[in-house]
Amino acid sequence: MSQLVALWHSTGIYQISIPQAVMIFIGLFLLYLAVAKRFEPLLLIPIGFGGILSNIPGVDIAVGDGILAQFAGMGLDTGIFPLLVFMGIGAMTDFGPLLANPRTMLLGAAAQIGIFSTLLGALFMTQIGVFDFSLAQAAAIGIIGGADGPTAIYVSGVLAPELLGAIAVAAYSYMALVPLIQPPIMRALTTEEERRIRMRLPREVHQTEKILFPLVLLILVALIVPGAAPLLGMFCFGNLMKECRVVARLSDTAQNALINIATIFLGLSVGSKLIADEFLVGETLGILALGVVAFAIGTATGVLMAKLLNMFSERKINPLIGAAGVSAVPMAARVANKVGIESDPDNFLIMHAMGPNVAGVIGSTIAAGVLIQFAS
Repeated sequence: MSQLVALWHSTGIYQISIPQAVMIFIGLFLLYLAVAKRFEPLLLIPIGFGGILSNIPGVDIAVGDGILAQFAGMGLDTGIFPLLVFMGIGAMTDFGPLLANPRTMLLGAAAQIGIFSTLLGALFMTQIGVFDFSLAQAAAIGIIGGADGPTAIYVSGVLAPELLGAIAVAAYSYMALVPLIQPPIMRALTTEEERRIRMRLPREVHQTEKILFPLVLLILVALIVPGAAPLLGMFCFGNLMKECRVVARLSDTAQNALINIATIFLGLSVGSKLIADEFLVGETLGILALGVVAFAIGTATGVLMAKLLNMFSERKINPLIGAAGVSAVPMAARVANKVGIESDPDNFLIMHAMGPNVAGVIGSTIAAGVLIQFAS
C-alpha cells in the first residue's frame, strides 16, 4: 500500500499546481492558434510545445541540466538563435521595392515611433506606481512595437532575460494578429478616396544596387549605432549571399535548412521561459497591454507619415502602405493590399507595400541597437 501511495505522489497529476495547469492550457491554446488558425505556426508550435514541457511537474526539463534549459543557454543567452534566424530572413528579403521608391524608408521609420512611445509609456506606468519596470525592461517591452519576433527576443535576451517569455509570446501573438489589429486602424485614419490612390509601377532596380545596398547600409548604421551591428550584420550578410548570385548553395541553406533548424531551437527555447512562476505575474499583463498599444501606434504613425508626404508631393502614396512599416514581413504588406482591394478591386498594393515593410525591418533593427546602447 505504501508503495502505491509513493507511486501516486510521484505522478505529475498529484504534483501539478494550478499555475502549472494554467500554463499547460496556454501552451495548448498557442498550438490551437498555430494549427487551427494558422497564426505564425512556425514559431507558435515550438513555443507552445516547449511551454507545455516546461510546466510538467516533477521533470526539470527547463531548468538546470534539462534539455530545454540547455537549448536556452546555448542559443538564447548567447543570442545565437535569433541572429541565425535574421540571417535567413535577410536571405529571403528583396530590397528592390525599397530601392525603387526610397520615400518608403520614411514610412518604415515612422512606424518605429510605437517602440519609443511604449518605452515612455512603460516608464510612466512605473512612475505612477502601476508597474515596476526598470529602464532596461521598459526598452525590451517597447521593441514589441516593431512587430519583429527575432529582434524582440534578441533585445529582451540582452536587456531583460527575465521577461523574455512574456515578450516573445506578445511579439509573435501580435504579429499573428496583424490581419485583425491593423485594418480598423487603417480605415479609421484614411478616407475612401485615399484608399483608392493608385501608385506608379516601381522602376526596375539594377542588380548592382541590390549588391551594394546591404554593404552600404551595414557600414553606415554600424558606425553610427554599433549596438545594431549583430542583428543588422546577419540580416545584411544573408541578403548579400542572395543578391551576389555566386554562393547559391549558401543562400539556399540560409533560406531553408539553417533558418528552419534555428527556428525549431528558438521556439523551444522561448517555450522554456514560460514557466508558471515566471510567466504568471502581474508584469505579464502589463507587457501584453503595452505591446498591443505599441503595435497600434506603429501602424497609425506609418499611415499618418504617408498622408504627410502626400501634402508635399505630386506623386501620391497610398496611405495604406504606411501600415506595412511595422516589421511583420510579409503579412503587413498583404494586409495593406487586402484593405486596398476592398476599395478598388483592381488596385494591387503588395509590391508597393513591401518597400515600407522591409524598411520596417531595418528600422526596428536600428531601434533595437539604440535601446541596447542606452539601456544596457
